[in-house]
Amino acid sequence: MNILVTGANGQLGREIRNASAGSPHRFIFTDVSQAPDVETVYLDITNPDAIRIICRSEDIDVIVNCAAYTDVEKAESDLTFTDLLNHTAAAYLATVAKERGATLIHVSTDYVFDGEANVPYRESDEPSPLGAYGMTKYAGERSILNSGCRYMIFRTAWLYSPYGKNFVKTMARLTGSNPSIKVVFDQVGTPTYAADLAGLIVRIIDGGMLDRTGVYHFSDEGCISWYDLAVAVNRLYGHGCTVNPCHTDEFPTKARRPKYSVLDKTRVKETFGVTIPYWLDSLEDCISRLKAEK
Repeated sequence: MNILVTGANGQLGREIRNASAGSPHRFIFTDVSQAPDVETVYLDITNPDAIRIICRSEDIDVIVNCAAYTDVEKAESDLTFTDLLNHTAAAYLATVAKERGATLIHVSTDYVFDGEANVPYRESDEPSPLGAYGMTKYAGERSILNSGCRYMIFRTAWLYSPYGKNFVKTMARLTGSNPSIKVVFDQVGTPTYAADLAGLIVRIIDGGMLDRTGVYHFSDEGCISWYDLAVAVNRLYGHGCTVNPCHTDEFPTKARRPKYSVLDKTRVKETFGVTIPYWLDSLEDCISRLKAEK
């Protein structure tokens, strides 16, 4: 099969490059930006004609959409472009997938929920996004569901990797350059190592499980706060920083964040027979990779 990956130079896209290295299928990695040392085909997914052209010329069977506008704060003041990338472009990809009889694997977010729950969110729970990022991602989900294409939607949370910008790398930098920092303790969820989600996506493709359509939740196992994650990063790096817990309202932001965004992974584990790693084990692996790069 021929697999088109969008947003291939982002965190998840880079990990899909790694995970697919031994795949028997042909992966075409696309983005609007270039990255050093990797081959990238230019593709603007806000242009439906461009999507049709590359899918036809490369005879695409599966589209993996890793592209998204993920700056939660900037999304509040850049709603037009946020909606274009998270909603309209997802609809374009779904339309082309429907036309070709291809499968669309789309990555969504825990931000489709308002965070007012006190038990892990199931796929059947009613979304209620708080801000522009969550609202546009949920609109993208609905467009895919209404398109009639064959799809898999994976909602994930707190994504990190050795690539790009993310909380883990920021905490590594801050704990290594400051005697003390403050991190919120009243937002709870679960980190997701991008390599773990990428591995699942490639496993589904290679294992011939594309017929198991639906919406799925995926993050690593466990439940922690951003404060707990920062403490773990500080310890694993051996930094002497003092990490202090603080309340969300001590850092006023335009965008409201879910206070509780733990995802229930029962469906994805039962459907694909996958064992999901504990968050700390995955964090240790990522930090080992980051240290090795220095």
